[in-house]
Amino acid sequence: MDFRELRVPGAFEIVSTQFADDRGAFMEWFRADHLEAVTGRAFPLAQGNLSVSKKGVVRGIHFADLPPSQAKFISCVAGAVLDFTVDIRSGSPTFGAWESVHLNSDSRTGVFIPEGVGHAFVALTDDAVVSYVVTAVFNAEREHAINPLDSDIALDFPFSPDELLISAKDRAAPSLRQAESDGLLPTFQDALDFYAAMKGGHER
Repeated sequence: MDFRELRVPGAFEIVSTQFADDRGAFMEWFRADHLEAVTGRAFPLAQGNLSVSKKGVVRGIHFADLPPSQAKFISCVAGAVLDFTVDIRSGSPTFGAWESVHLNSDSRTGVFIPEGVGHAFVALTDDAVVSYVVTAVFNAEREHAINPLDSDIALDFPFSPDELLISAKDRAAPSLRQAESDGLLPTFQDALDFYAAMKGGHER
């Protein structure tokens, strides 16, 4: 596995080696030991999710309260998506910065997103299937969203605005600055403290 750190510190693109023959192909798409060797922290798997999306569907920008929030390992197992990692950690030197990674069922690239970081994607094909394995179970009361059309973040979608399919909840979500003003965002220092606590595999 090859790891490339994204513009958002602590997030990585992961490219796995595929072994192909006349039967098909095989790959290790997730290795906790490799992830821990690169990030220096454990990834205690707690839940796995799949989403199926039409072309143009936007999901996100989503995040959960820290602690424990959720670290995510994301891959696209059918079709293709453009996946966005967004630094929403108040006080971070890259606050508001983002990077996109093209995920699809041919390259089978993955993305690791640490706790306290925002995540979104837009489906590039119909029936795009995204797999997420995460480190904490879903808790609706601790889940939040930032408007994916926030002009200050300015995510670069490969569709015109009228081609995007966004839930009413995500369209009504606050901007990044409003979420910060409302005290919804994790702080960069709290995130660093939590990552340090995850070294060795134990939360504080």
